[in-house]
Amino acid sequence: MKGILRYIRPYYGYLALTLAIKFVASVMDLLIPSILAQMIDRVVPLGEARPIFLWGGAMLLCALISVLSNVTANRMAARSAGKITLRIRHDLFCRISHFSARQLDRVSIPSSVSRLTSDTYNINQMLARMQRIGVRGPILLVGGVAITLTMDVGLTCVLLATLPLIALVVYFVTKKSVPVYTRQQSVLDDMVRVTQENIAGVRVVRALSKTDYETGRFEAVNKTLADTEQRAGNLMAITNPASTLILNLGLTLVVLVGAFRIQAGQTQPGVIIAFLSYFTIILNAMLGITRIFILCSKGAASARRVSELLELPDDQPVLPAAPARKSEAVAFSHVSFSYQGVRDNLTDLSFSIDRGQTLGIIGATGSGKSTVLQLLLRCYDADRGEVRVFGQDVRTFPPEILRTQIGVVFQNDFLLAGTAADNIRYFRDLPDEVLSRAAFLAQADAFLHESPDGLQRPVLARGNNLSGGQKQRLLIARALAAQPALLLLDDASSALDYRTDAALRRALRTACRDTTTVIVAQRVSAIRHADRILVLDEGKSIGFGTHETLLRDCPVYRSLCEIQMGDGGEEVQTHA
Repeated sequence: MKGILRYIRPYYGYLALTLAIKFVASVMDLLIPSILAQMIDRVVPLGEARPIFLWGGAMLLCALISVLSNVTANRMAARSAGKITLRIRHDLFCRISHFSARQLDRVSIPSSVSRLTSDTYNINQMLARMQRIGVRGPILLVGGVAITLTMDVGLTCVLLATLPLIALVVYFVTKKSVPVYTRQQSVLDDMVRVTQENIAGVRVVRALSKTDYETGRFEAVNKTLADTEQRAGNLMAITNPASTLILNLGLTLVVLVGAFRIQAGQTQPGVIIAFLSYFTIILNAMLGITRIFILCSKGAASARRVSELLELPDDQPVLPAAPARKSEAVAFSHVSFSYQGVRDNLTDLSFSIDRGQTLGIIGATGSGKSTVLQLLLRCYDADRGEVRVFGQDVRTFPPEILRTQIGVVFQNDFLLAGTAADNIRYFRDLPDEVLSRAAFLAQADAFLHESPDGLQRPVLARGNNLSGGQKQRLLIARALAAQPALLLLDDASSALDYRTDAALRRALRTACRDTTTVIVAQRVSAIRHADRILVLDEGKSIGFGTHETLLRDCPVYRSLCEIQMGDGGEEVQTHA
């Protein structure tokens, strides 16, 4: 909760004004039964119309002030709660956006989405209702009890006898409900995860005829969530009936005791009528307070979950810079790394390339090829050893400086709904001439010029109206558009045909001579002309050198070439 309080602090003055208006409205509500009692016991017996109209006008004035004050305060409460929630969501989104990959792995994307949406909504409801009912309820409760004490102490004692019982019910329910709501939000994370996986992989699910299996997975997590919500609902369902029962029993006792007191001449009928009105006010106030406890239970659980992310410390601080080694563009020095801390995904990896050179990385699936790029981008920090970019430890670069010098195309990248130009530009200040040049180098101009719109060709979300090869060429154009000093291509040409792939490699060699390029590939043809080739196997380097050197000295690389290429060293053309 401490992390949330700092968002409320700037609105203390505004909140105080809202509470003051609510206080005025509550006082007006409390005055109406008292005025009615005076009319019945003192004004009506006089038999004069004018005093009745005056006291009736006072009641009407109190009612109007109450309505206007409540409407104004409720609007102010909604506005302040909305602004506070807006800031919380903004900062939470920014914090999640700056998580390291390791932190995001630990928190998980579904949990982040759930906290950013449903948890912040619960906080919004807690803030708004606290201002609307959380203030009005206690004022009506305390004020009603105080006024009834001045009217009839005996009847008030009957009323007060019921309040500790209600307090015990509220305390018990609140204590039990907070852990249940925390569990409910955790199960909601699981449901978001399953739903996200099914929506993202719907084509694969259908292709493999796993619809029934995925339906079963969803039903299982949905049932768990429903059971948890039912348990929370069952707990909360105790509050209102129990409170209503206790207060109605108290109301019955008030009527019974009041009848005897009137008969004994110890009180007047107007006092009993006013007392019943105050009892109703107190009843509604107590029910409002119990609803607030329900909302606070959910809001407190959500606030803790949101605060966990907001207060999560940065685990990738920028280290002091050391003198750079001028010739090195990329260097790994005895680097070891593990995603889960169980076994190394990279083990004692060492290599280096100079500026302007091209490095090809090849190996079996899971050998650590993409992990090398993740460390270069500092998505993760190495557990041991040193990763250097442009002769400088990657940990000494501020993230915004490091990543502006790098262009990257991931295996599973994304495209936005918009135009081809929007996707290549990607919110950078780049003129159309630069976009056209990047599209030309990436071999994307061919399919763009097929459309009369050219760079303004519409692109659906995730590139659903493009083929796999068209998507990859558009993504490569995005990486080339800013003319990066370091270009990282993670299997970026796997969907391209051989001719287009060869044309792309020629364009990169000709137009990007000063750009250092790291290419992760499955095909030997994509990296055979690289200045250096790194062969990985289970996270270890088993070969590093030129194509010719590796053919001679690296059996694994030679085996790959024999599988993919003929004896003459040419790519084997296969057709599906």
